[in-house]
Amino acid sequence: MVIMHIHIRVKPEFIEEFRAATIENARNSVKEPGIARFDFLQHAEEPDRFVLIEVYRTPDAPALHRETPHYKSWRDRAEPMMAEPRTRIRLDNVFPDDTGW
Repeated sequence: MVIMHIHIRVKPEFIEEFRAATIENARNSVKEPGIARFDFLQHAEEPDRFVLIEVYRTPDAPALHRETPHYKSWRDRAEPMMAEPRTRIRLDNVFPDDTGW
């Protein structure tokens, strides 16, 4: 499993538009065979901050995801809405084991 936490800060005037674009991307992403989870979260106290939690089944699945039309559409729509470049943390699964996903 490959787990990514992507942290995004959005310009305040784009929060709702960003939410809509990202929900659309997430709905399509969970249909990909290489994705076990795709969670979209908004910070409760700082509504311009978001986290994507992406859980991939194989090491090559993140690259395959970035080649999908829905990801490319999201990237092109969402990047201008960001207040700063997004950051990504790659994590290795510990518990539950990979079969628990």
